[in-house]
Amino acid sequence: MTDTSDDIPGIGQYDDFHTIDWQRDIARDRMRHRYIVKKRQDSFWDLLKGAHDAWSGWVCVLLVGLFTGCVAGVIDIGASWMTDLKFGICPQAFWLNREQCCWSSNETSFDSGNCSQWYAWSEIFTSSREGFGAYVISYFFYIMWAMLFALLAASLVRMFAPYACGSGIPEIKTILSGFIIRSYLGKWTLIIKSVGIMLSVSAGLSLGKEGPMVHIASCIGNILSYLFPKYGRNEAKKREILSAAAAAGVSVAFGAPIGGVLFSLEEVSYYFPLKTLWRSFFCALIAAFILRSINPFGNEHSVLFYVEYNKPWIFFELVPFIGLGIIGVSGTGLFRGKGLLNKCVYFHPQGFIATFFIKANLWWCRFRKYSKLGQYPVTEVLIVTFITAVIAYPNPYTRMNTSELIYLLFSQCGISNQDPLCDYNRNFTDVNSAIEIAAAGPGVHKAVWLLILALAMKLVMTIFTFGMKVPCGLFIPSLALGAITGRVVGIGMEQLAYNYPKIWIFSGECSTGDDCITPGLYAMVGAAAVLGGVTRMTVSLVVIMFELTGGVRYIVPLMAAAMASKWVGDALGRQGIYDAHIALNGYPFLDSKDEFQHTTLAADVMQPKRNETLAVITQDSMTVDDIETLLKETEHNGYPVVVSKENQYLVGFVLRRDLNLALANARRIIDGITGQSLVIFTSAQPVQNLGPSPLKLKKILDMAPITVTDQTPMETVVDMFRKLGLRQTLVTHNGRLLGVITKKDVLRHVKQMDNEDPNTVLFN
Repeated sequence: MTDTSDDIPGIGQYDDFHTIDWQRDIARDRMRHRYIVKKRQDSFWDLLKGAHDAWSGWVCVLLVGLFTGCVAGVIDIGASWMTDLKFGICPQAFWLNREQCCWSSNETSFDSGNCSQWYAWSEIFTSSREGFGAYVISYFFYIMWAMLFALLAASLVRMFAPYACGSGIPEIKTILSGFIIRSYLGKWTLIIKSVGIMLSVSAGLSLGKEGPMVHIASCIGNILSYLFPKYGRNEAKKREILSAAAAAGVSVAFGAPIGGVLFSLEEVSYYFPLKTLWRSFFCALIAAFILRSINPFGNEHSVLFYVEYNKPWIFFELVPFIGLGIIGVSGTGLFRGKGLLNKCVYFHPQGFIATFFIKANLWWCRFRKYSKLGQYPVTEVLIVTFITAVIAYPNPYTRMNTSELIYLLFSQCGISNQDPLCDYNRNFTDVNSAIEIAAAGPGVHKAVWLLILALAMKLVMTIFTFGMKVPCGLFIPSLALGAITGRVVGIGMEQLAYNYPKIWIFSGECSTGDDCITPGLYAMVGAAAVLGGVTRMTVSLVVIMFELTGGVRYIVPLMAAAMASKWVGDALGRQGIYDAHIALNGYPFLDSKDEFQHTTLAADVMQPKRNETLAVITQDSMTVDDIETLLKETEHNGYPVVVSKENQYLVGFVLRRDLNLALANARRIIDGITGQSLVIFTSAQPVQNLGPSPLKLKKILDMAPITVTDQTPMETVVDMFRKLGLRQTLVTHNGRLLGVITKKDVLRHVKQMDNEDPNTVLFN
């Protein structure tokens, strides 16, 4: 067994489904760096290699940003084209989406929806866009294309890349904490996830492509890191690149580079030194610049939902903004009354939206996992897609693309009805889909109830969609739920100000007859509230929202809603959706934000228990055959080295992989090494050496392993595993080895103390 990495000290590898040892990997990188610095004095070529090693991190994140921006642009363009394909086609150039097809039309604008270059499916078959027959044909093609896209997405995932399903953020968080899943960030996962997310979004499912972009960017970071052995062959160093890639993923998903860096810092990264912060910022900047150059959003702002509100918010509006933060975690109940109540729609907390969504989604995912339904993932996807398409088409707010719906809800459409954004996509849905009907007399109730139906439908369908075996994200559905809720609240406030402009709560701001309430602002705040309630984001959420919309002057309302959502959400249940799915899948993830407040000791958790034997290696009394037998009979990651079987005072710790390599190389290279050769981990020669030549392995012995005493509180041990990134720690008493505590033991103990099933931790 050979290893080409042995010529450079400090480069190691891991098996699949194991946790890395941060301290050991960082020490290996220091050894490698010292080796390169020492060699730098020998020749100009060594000096050049040293310079390459110094700036390889910046080059790597530069490439990650470039490729991430390009892939994101292709995904956005492809998803837009396939989404429009459900409604019609451009006969002159079928590869153009509806907007691009209408650019060549001189008779009308794209926003009016009457472009003659674009043909709806009903026009192709009946030469008409109106009438019952045209409606049925459009309905049929909408469902047919949705089913086809969903079938392709589910089939590609099932056949080529099973890891390409889902959001990917729970797994990325676990990987960045030190867990290894081979192929999860591989080239096939990258390809299938990129194609699959375009198909899934185009199918009209209640999901988004923004979350999976973090997974896609991390795949790019993982693949490109192998161009630089410093990162590709050191798992701890590789995670610095993956943290920067995660920031780039959010940057291109929303056009929010600063929010992407904060998201990586706050939500997904486990180890985030200062140099990683700067590299993440640089990577997100490059990715955003490339996406801006491609310009898939078709505007000069390079953000999804750019808004231009010209009215300042009133101080009293902080009350409904905070209320939206609470509603972001709570459900909504409607009632109507006489007089003013007949004109306004009021909300009271009833149900718990984010908490209800998380618990309902987890229940459905458990049912899928432990029932026969999990054996038929493609069938499940097709059933959910069919139901979604059937109930989505009749409602204009659910029929359109979710991103377009959010943009419409964010738009500034007041009662004066002068803003041109009010006409956005008016005829796209063949009914009065423009949002101004929600603020113009008798149409208010119809629009509100259509929005309420859209809210209920999207909430239910997202519960069943998130977690299916297709690429699916949660950011956009959460933003849509919050935007609908906020828009309806904004309409209520707008009607109140329109009918009673002189009451004290408006401080005279509404007595001039102009629009003083901006319903789109309420949609923005509501979107932030629900997304924060579902994911438990705070700082990064606020930054993403004002970058996403360009609404920098509305940071205070966004902060108020985000904090209210965070507080209420934590009171109802601390876990966000991603942490909940980590626990559901049994990944070995120790959240640094959780607290362990139990009074147990290290002796209560260590292995082995009483009457069990600890697998150890003695420092100078075991033969090669003895150690090879130990390696065959056990599967431990490493072994403590003690003085003797009778006198088990700790000498050090040796890794399983290092032992295997050393034994294989010794048998192949060193003459005189047999199965009866003594294996010695000390500098001293054996007292009597009448047999074969001994094998000295002191160089692979870690003589300073992390240890704790048997009386160390488990609260301290858990903090050590979280903050030092340990893989295991040895337990001693007066220098005598008693046992070992692994990360898996810590996770099981934490779950047991929290009254959860300790057997849900799946991997070492």
